Amino acid sequence: MDLVNNFIESLQVLFEEKRNPEQALKNKAYMKNHFDFIGIWTADRRSLTKDLLRTSPLPNLETVTKTVLQLWQMNEREYHYAGIQTLAHYHKLWQPNTIDLIEHCLVKHSWWDSVDGLNSDCVSKYFQQFPASIHIAGRWNESNNMWLQRSSIIFQKSYKGKTNKEMLAKHILNVAGSKEFFVQKAIGWALREYAKTNREWVLEFVGNHPLAPLSKREALKHLG
Repeated sequence: MDLVNNFIESLQVLFEEKRNPEQALKNKAYMKNHFDFIGIWTADRRSLTKDLLRTSPLPNLETVTKTVLQLWQMNEREYHYAGIQTLAHYHKLWQPNTIDLIEHCLVKHSWWDSVDGLNSDCVSKYFQQFPASIHIAGRWNESNNMWLQRSSIIFQKSYKGKTNKEMLAKHILNVAGSKEFFVQKAIGWALREYAKTNREWVLEFVGNHPLAPLSKREALKHLG
């Protein structure tokens, strides 16, 4: 536990040196006052975290997990971002049950910034590393948690030609009637990204299925 505490305390020192109260208030307002902020610029926060991960490496998955969980309990949002970066940094240590940690972070202190960051840096990579666990995405899709639903739709957005379009279609149609803004937006975003790889499939899908106006508008945004 000393390694975890030392890592956290070192990160706190680095972040506090960059504290910017004025920027922190702007960030908090941008996030609808859901979270407090230190006010660090994104590039600085990423650089400081990266440097600490290099100079104070965590030796095993257990330590990584404890570190991420502790970061996720902290008040300022920058520590949650650092948790995502730390977890992604050690992706070679992941095991199939690492999805439990990822899911914990998805449903705790949830907002679009953390959920999308986790999907881009962790969820997408996890299902590529452990394809036998892909059924978990289906469970998320069928849950009542809009952030897990969003994740089940957007985690493939970087897969391009490797996208499982049957799964994408199923997951979209399962929640197409959702009134949640972040679910409707996710549907459109996922389709818009896949259209860069398979334009005709997306046009046909949107044309043949009832989607919320927001989802449809987002999906077709760059398709003329």
